[in-house]
Amino acid sequence: MSGNGGGGTNAASAEKRPNELLASWFVRSGWSKGELARQVNRRARQLGANHISTDTSRVRRWLDGENPREPIPRILSELFSERFGVVVSVEDLGLRTTRPAPSATGVDLPWTGPQTVALLSEFSRSDLMLARRGFLGSSLALSAGPSLIEPMQRWLVPTPSAPQSRPDPDPGSSSARARGRLSRPELDLLETTTVMFRQWDAQCGGGLRRKAVVGQLHEVTDLLQEPQPEAIARRLFKVAAELAELAGWMSYDVGLQPTAQKYFVLALHAAKEAGDRPLGSYVLSSMSRQMIHLGRPEDALELIHLAQYGSRDCASPRTQSMLYAMEARAYANMGQPGRCKRAVRMAEDTFAEADEWDEPDPGWIRFFSEAELYAENSHSYRDLAYVAGRSPTYASLAEPLMKRAVELFGQEGGEHQRSYALNLIGLATVHLLQREPEQSTVLATEAITAAKKVRSERLNTRIRKTVDTAVRDFGDLAEVVQLTERLAIELPETAEAV
Repeated sequence: MSGNGGGGTNAASAEKRPNELLASWFVRSGWSKGELARQVNRRARQLGANHISTDTSRVRRWLDGENPREPIPRILSELFSERFGVVVSVEDLGLRTTRPAPSATGVDLPWTGPQTVALLSEFSRSDLMLARRGFLGSSLALSAGPSLIEPMQRWLVPTPSAPQSRPDPDPGSSSARARGRLSRPELDLLETTTVMFRQWDAQCGGGLRRKAVVGQLHEVTDLLQEPQPEAIARRLFKVAAELAELAGWMSYDVGLQPTAQKYFVLALHAAKEAGDRPLGSYVLSSMSRQMIHLGRPEDALELIHLAQYGSRDCASPRTQSMLYAMEARAYANMGQPGRCKRAVRMAEDTFAEADEWDEPDPGWIRFFSEAELYAENSHSYRDLAYVAGRSPTYASLAEPLMKRAVELFGQEGGEHQRSYALNLIGLATVHLLQREPEQSTVLATEAITAAKKVRSERLNTRIRKTVDTAVRDFGDLAEVVQLTERLAIELPETAEAV
């Protein structure tokens, strides 16, 4: 049955009726049955579903009421959505969704360069056209547990070497430019632009420049679809990996969790093609942070251990310190204080070696400053306090570290405005744990002021949760009442992700 283009069962065929909804969209599209079949096949190949082979007779059976198997319904949804410039869901087409095929819609994707490029290109293009909270965010499903961890373990499996080709011309030569290839200055500019996007994210939050990052990623995948010298292709894959990770991070920041995970997965594939294991470990750390946010610390720990194992002999001390800090966050949320404290110490000790590292750190890890180290470790103790039943002991461990993080971020003059606000509200939660609501409301008020300067639904959500906790525990206090009123005015729950 694998080569028939996704037909339904005999029982379903016996009960089928003409699909009037699909027929209506099909007639208005102006496509012929053959053209629709060709588009479905092309999109399926881009997704790695090479078993799909649709023809005009198969399209006719869909119109007659046959329900195709995945990934056909989602492919049709995307094709008609793009054709009409509006969201056309699977249900709008009169089709039923079945269990998704992991290779097409999940995270178990082919670990090959051409398919990585095709998937990056397709997903970024769909995101640009249909970047609405109601479409991409709901048409994808989050993966967790073994269905997430096992495919990611293939990151460490060596890729077969490609056949050797003749040497390519120098990327700055006239012959290379005549063939449409990148010059070295053009590639340098792409890498510089990626750094600039990362700075914008730190200053303004994920909601302001997300589409620009996705657009740049799509342009890079276009370049990767052209013949490039191996060295240039590797650098382009690295740029694609960094942009895809940043697109995932920004999606996570504005609340588009399934979209974020898909970008992270694709970023890991691109990092593998670039041969950059430290960058791959960084992508896995972002995935780990998302799993902590989603309440799955066991998955977070698996991802971090995979990152540590894969980069243990090549990552800089700064990168290793960041991975230890994320390991501590995972242990804290699992309620394992001994292992959490050990990971915190390892993060601190390893960070102390960063200045002695002979080579410059890559741009993607330079964010992990002394302030970030204090912030991560303080949040680990704060999380431990909650898991341990609002323990004042762990809250007291968190307080000095978080105060130092706030102080250091505050000295940066807005360069990391979101991190500054996140640690302000983090310190407010610590004071609530210590039953000091007056200090908490002062810090929460400062956090609200800082949050208005960025676009981060993640930050806004943390502020709202902290205020809700203050209301639950100290709702009669005048300062808490004033804080609630200020929150409703200055951060109303109407902010939309971009």
